[in-house]
Order: sequence, then structure tokens, then C-alpha cells
Amino acid sequence: MTDIIQPDSFEFTTDMLSEANKIIARYPEGRQASAVMPLLDLAQRQNDGWLPRAAMDHVADILGMPKIRVYEVATFYTMYNLQPVGEHVVQVCTTTPCALRGAEKVLHTIKTELGVETGGTTSDGKFTVLEVECLGACVNAPMIQIDDDYYEDLDELSTKKVLDSFKKGEKPAPGPQNGRTGSEPKGGPTVLTGNI
Repeated sequence: MTDIIQPDSFEFTTDMLSEANKIIARYPEGRQASAVMPLLDLAQRQNDGWLPRAAMDHVADILGMPKIRVYEVATFYTMYNLQPVGEHVVQVCTTTPCALRGAEKVLHTIKTELGVETGGTTSDGKFTVLEVECLGACVNAPMIQIDDDYYEDLDELSTKKVLDSFKKGEKPAPGPQNGRTGSEPKGGPTVLTGNI
């Protein structure tokens, strides 16, 4: 792995600082540190999808927190990227429910279609592929998250279709990819369907 070039400084833009102040205001006096996760998210969004050390330091300064506390949060959660990523971040859940329903085949399809290994970014900078722990959509396993959206009930073919859409610059409809609505049974509701 090559060394990551860390920027010397980071500051929120005027718009992001305004948003940060709105977030901080949601917490009681003396509890501003509770805003660390959403502020890290803002910093990551402002910085092309990754958090350099200077951004984490800036968040720590705004919240009056020791820098190490912010680093602890940023390094614990997979939602924070500590190195540059592609335009689209493809997170593949491989925790037990997804694993039992075919996550390995979904991950293999993604790696094959994009020509990149887990943790890598495509040569054109369009996609970064990450293997992550539970994303909380177990009932719709297997699933992936691309950027902010979940694509659920995947198999090899539907995974390829989702990726093909992104490759064309399109954004496919998030949610179940097998025709079901939300988390209903695949065949639709089976109880409480009549008048009560």
C-alpha cells in the first residue's frame, strides 16, 4: 500500500459549518461530544468521501474533545474511510445472515465485474469495494450499500445489473432487487389481508 498524503489543514466550508452548528445544537450543554459521529460524516462528505487526520482534528477542536477520542470513533466504525476512496463506495455485508443467503457469491460477482479486490479501488477511480460487518438489513439479505443506498435481496444477476447501472452513470432504485416491497414476505402479505 502506498503512503497516504495527509493534507496539512482542514476546515468546514461555510455551509458545512452551518450544518455542523445545527447538529451540535441538538445536544444539551456539556454534551456536544455526542455530535462527533455526524460531524465526522460531514467532514468525510466535504473531503471526497474520506477522513484525513486534519479533518478529525478539526472536529475534535470544534467539539472540545481530545483528538484521540475522535480517532477512536473514526477507526472503530466502517462508515468512516481513513484513506481516499472511489466515486462510489460499495460495501458488501458478509455477516452471518448475508453469508447464509449468498453474500460470498455477491462479493465474488462485484470483484469480478469491477476487476478489483476487497479494499481496492478501480483504476478509473469510480468504485472502492469494502467488506463490512452487519449493515442492519438482515431480513433482506444478502445486501450491499453503495454510497448512501441499500440494495437488497441480491443474487449474482441482480448485483451485476446494479453495478452496470452505476457504470453507465445511472442510479438504480434502492431496496429489494427481487420485486418484493420493503421487508414483506416475497409473495406479499399473508396475514391481516382482509377486513378486521
